[in-house]
Amino acid sequence: MTLNPVDQPTFAITTPLYYVNGLPHIGSAYTTIAADVVARFYRLMGHPVLMITGTDEHGQKIQRTAEERGMSPQSHCDEVAAGFERLWELLNIDCDRFIRTTAPRHNVIVNEFFQRVWEQGDIYQGQQQGWYCVSCEEFKEERDLLSDQRCPIHTNKSVEWRDESNYFFKLSKYQEQLDQLYADRPDFIQPESRRNEVLSFVKRGLQDFSISRINLDWGFPVPTDSGHTLYVWFDALLGYITALQDPDEDPSLEQAVARWWPINIHLIGKDILRFHAVYWPAMLMSAGLPVPGRVYGHGFLTKDGQKMGKSQGNTLDPVELVKKYGADAVRYYFVREIEFGKDGDFNETRFINVLNADLANDLGNLLNRTLKMAARYCGDRVPEIDPQTISADNPLRAIGVSLTKTVAEAYTHLAFSQACTAILALVQASNKFVDDQAPWSLFKQGKQAETEAVLYAVLESVRQAAYLLSPIIPGISNQIYAQLGLTADFNDKAIGQGLNYAEQATWGYLPPGQPLGVASPVFQRLEPLEPVASS
Repeated sequence: MTLNPVDQPTFAITTPLYYVNGLPHIGSAYTTIAADVVARFYRLMGHPVLMITGTDEHGQKIQRTAEERGMSPQSHCDEVAAGFERLWELLNIDCDRFIRTTAPRHNVIVNEFFQRVWEQGDIYQGQQQGWYCVSCEEFKEERDLLSDQRCPIHTNKSVEWRDESNYFFKLSKYQEQLDQLYADRPDFIQPESRRNEVLSFVKRGLQDFSISRINLDWGFPVPTDSGHTLYVWFDALLGYITALQDPDEDPSLEQAVARWWPINIHLIGKDILRFHAVYWPAMLMSAGLPVPGRVYGHGFLTKDGQKMGKSQGNTLDPVELVKKYGADAVRYYFVREIEFGKDGDFNETRFINVLNADLANDLGNLLNRTLKMAARYCGDRVPEIDPQTISADNPLRAIGVSLTKTVAEAYTHLAFSQACTAILALVQASNKFVDDQAPWSLFKQGKQAETEAVLYAVLESVRQAAYLLSPIIPGISNQIYAQLGLTADFNDKAIGQGLNYAEQATWGYLPPGQPLGVASPVFQRLEPLEPVASS
């Protein structure tokens, strides 16, 4: 199998456009890490990839937050957006486009899209009455509210009663088309639990939704009525389209969707599923555009089994976490320990134990001791063994041969934890293989060929593991490749054009006789937490 980047289809993935009411939290980091892992995997495969993230900056909540801080909304947005970009840099997340919905070019796309939907007859003016959550920027049905008229998502926030003239989008018109979409493409909404939530919601009957607000300055005016401001979700969702176009080009809806549309995967938190899986495809249908490939709603994070929040005093600062443990450590834990799509928990003791076990002990120590044996027994070179002469029933080769397909399928299905488990199984088998075969003993017995066969199998298994883990821990993978004497930069966006995936993902690639680098720890063992003294 030969993969030619020119022949590979484009692949585009988005995170949500994060609302800038505050600095990024660990949930934002989690989603963006996952998107970066997927983007890196597809780049490794040789696909042209576009990863989009950014900030949603309009709406009443932003306006009120800025006022509370004594700042202009734009100054507030500038500060928070910069915080997101700093965190992505710390986490070694290199997105292709960072879109801000306050950008003038975005206004052009919003206006063109609005015009298409307007000409379709899908926008009308009406009266909106009901309970409104400023934090959600959404009207809530009374049956969904908690006691004391509190929002079911922002449980410490009371909703506000609104009675105002708005413009509406005819969502109800697209009931049958959405039903057909979900039936024809059962994988459009993932995982299955999220799909079931959407089907249940749509089955209750769709109602038209408001796309404008009055008495709000912070946002784009409705093109046909400057007395109204476009509702945040109608504006924000279109940021995905604005981001598709090269920033150097004049903004144009037609140009924006020319190459990268439709998006392959929208990666979101489950709390904004309805907007992406119901409202968004209906809006696109109205505008005559194809719907995205997949909408994937992942779960929420807790800390030590408890919901995180300032009131509980148990927030988790992603910046401090990365500064303390490093980007690869944070990236690895969240995709290894949490089954993507389900809720997951962060516990610092568990975090340290997992990293020490997998990265310091199993992977790092295996490479270190095997390189030192290769230095002593093979003259600091990869053993002169033709990998094709290694028996097919060699336990490491047997695992490695099937691993390529297993891991590719796991990444494709966003089953990151499964990918890690499969790769670590090869690493753990390699540690056992070294202990069982005892190459130090074989060498003392003068069995040079047998010694070299054992060391080659282990070194190649470490290399394959590093290559397949590179979307998750690119820094550690770079170190491993360098110590094996290989040249690679897993942070290079053109990686799939320089390294042939079909060759390097497959067991048996490591060139025999190649000079090896200097052995050094690729991941320093973390010190366990000090026990908290009882009072």
